[in-house]
Amino acid sequence: MSNNILKILFFGDLVGKPGRFAVKEFLAENKYDFVIANVENASHGFGLTEKNYNELLDYGVNCMTSGNHIWDKKEIFSYISRADKLLRPINYPEGTKGVGSRIFDVGAYKIGVINILGKVFINVGDFQLQKIIDEINILKSQTPIVIVDFHAEATAEKICFGRYCSELGVSAFFGTHTHVQTADERIINNMGYITDAGFCGASESVIGMDYKTSISRFMTCMPGRYEVAETKGIQVNAVEVEVDVLTGHTVNIKRILLYKNEGINE
Repeated sequence: MSNNILKILFFGDLVGKPGRFAVKEFLAENKYDFVIANVENASHGFGLTEKNYNELLDYGVNCMTSGNHIWDKKEIFSYISRADKLLRPINYPEGTKGVGSRIFDVGAYKIGVINILGKVFINVGDFQLQKIIDEINILKSQTPIVIVDFHAEATAEKICFGRYCSELGVSAFFGTHTHVQTADERIINNMGYITDAGFCGASESVIGMDYKTSISRFMTCMPGRYEVAETKGIQVNAVEVEVDVLTGHTVNIKRILLYKNEGINE
């Protein structure tokens, strides 16, 4: 941190081993005050194992957000209650394991992070707008720095709710879920914004998944399991924001799109 500015990085959805490797490589070469990653596809493309959760902590990820695929690895139910760096969407029903928001200590400062699931085309849970508003206000009462991961399908819903969050005093709003990075990063009412942060994983793929299994589903209309792509190239989609610790305002935002031709050499 310098001059009362926190440098925060948000990784778009990690997809399988290529996504985890991409994050490892990037963080080995770049330093941030706080790192967030959406991890709902981090374990073979579906869900998150405890082993991969700990692996990402070792790489330097400080907070992990998720979405509708967070429950795909059933072991999540056995460890999510003690995974104190992991969030699931806040708008699941009362009594759902895990939490939808947390306060993180970053030196002398605090960062609030909230994970929200969109409504349009998702059909999981309930939007619960008042609950979301109340939670953002609770976080704002403890720190001026509040980050939102809005996991949603429809771009219009992300744009609309993003602007609404800016009016609530949110510091940064990152859309996730579609795995396609949008070129609309900007600052709205002092809030850093992007419709979708994209994904980290195999660059020669269909949003991280193998092309052959993907085209087969489209051509035959038959169900089949998607497989994570295994290619030589990887990509990093991320967004960097600089946030004033006193006001919680984003003062700079930068979209990161990085391709590397090297394969996984773990």
